[in-house]
Amino acid sequence: MNTSPWDRIVKYFYGAHQWYRETPERALEQAYEAALVIKAIEDEHFGGQPIADRASDYGQSTLSFFKAELQKYLKVIETRMVEFNASRFFLELPERVAAKPNRGHLADNYLNGLGVNTKERASLVLEKLECIDRVTSKYINSKSNVIVPVSSSATVAPKTTNGSLYPYENNGSSNSERNARDVVDTNFEEVNLLPRSLLGTLNRITKELDPQAEKEVVKNFRNSKIKTIISLRFILLLILIPLLTNQLAKNFIVGPIVDQVRVKNNASLFINVDLEEEAFKELERFEQHLKFQSLIGMAPELSSEQREKKMEEKAVELAGEYREESGSAIKNVFADLISCVAFVVILVKNKREIEILKSFMDDVVYGLSDSAKAFIIILFTDVFVGFHSPHGWEVILEGLSRHFGLPENRQFIFLFIATFPVILDAVFKYWIFRYLNRSSPSAVATYKNMNE
Repeated sequence: MNTSPWDRIVKYFYGAHQWYRETPERALEQAYEAALVIKAIEDEHFGGQPIADRASDYGQSTLSFFKAELQKYLKVIETRMVEFNASRFFLELPERVAAKPNRGHLADNYLNGLGVNTKERASLVLEKLECIDRVTSKYINSKSNVIVPVSSSATVAPKTTNGSLYPYENNGSSNSERNARDVVDTNFEEVNLLPRSLLGTLNRITKELDPQAEKEVVKNFRNSKIKTIISLRFILLLILIPLLTNQLAKNFIVGPIVDQVRVKNNASLFINVDLEEEAFKELERFEQHLKFQSLIGMAPELSSEQREKKMEEKAVELAGEYREESGSAIKNVFADLISCVAFVVILVKNKREIEILKSFMDDVVYGLSDSAKAFIIILFTDVFVGFHSPHGWEVILEGLSRHFGLPENRQFIFLFIATFPVILDAVFKYWIFRYLNRSSPSAVATYKNMNE
């Protein structure tokens, strides 16, 4: 039976009206599910404690993951509760239920204006609101009632429209004094009756006595094994694929094209002046070698025609060698560009492997002892920014110039050596002061002792 357009319009508006009336329940349900996820993370990974730096035994990467998840679900709760309160405010509901005391701020806001049809429904809603209150109360800024993720730094109170740090501060002296008395330092360490090390030992013993501890250890070992295999395989891919791409492109794609173009255009024998001078010196050395062998009697005396013939043969041989070297320098430019493209493609296509590799490298670095960290730091600084580093940079730059067929510019090399290691040393010292000193102060102390 076909329905009329009017019936379809009425049905559409009726469905929209029903969807709007169900908005409070739908928003509350989504906020409740997000709170349950946060509670599950706290119970499973943090022993029921808030997700914070001092409550976790995880590494920096794992802890950052949990904080990102916490921030995401807290944002869901905050958004859905705003939707819940706004939609409930505009709905015309038949009954109002008075709020019970000590229900939490979300439950109080709800009971002040919620109409319910049955006591069971009200009880269920109150239970969900109380659960949301219990979870979010651990991450609420007490001065502004704003849900914020936990952080190891001090909590910063938000500014109001009048520029004050406190939302109820005005120009009156009484409010200013009251706000001044309310200022507390939120960057504190939790004080326990027992030392933290003893509590950690008791917690470790409890975990070891847990019947599921063996399964958890096996699970962690398998995860670590898989992460190690994936990381090593990805490192090999990052090394082997660009190298193979470079060789294949140079020998089978770029090489034949460059050789054909150079022969067709009758390109110059030497790609730069340095190669030409080097060929002349080698030819001159060969001529002196012939004279020396004749003088000491190791070779028969050569006539001028014979000497010229040998010199001609040597010049042809040198011409072939330097023609090949000049062509190889041009091939290296294009082959290296192709290998760089292959390297970038690997990075773009394997973002998950990059995250796993980063986590693997963090585990390896943070797993080193303080003396090992200090040794690696000293070795790195001495090689790249130490007293003997200019000689190493000079060799590297000369090798790169010859690889790409560029003339050796001594002024550029000296300028680079005079500036880049100094900049690198400053950046490295800033990294030690800014990051390593905070994450591993004992390694910094060991580094200073070994470096003195």
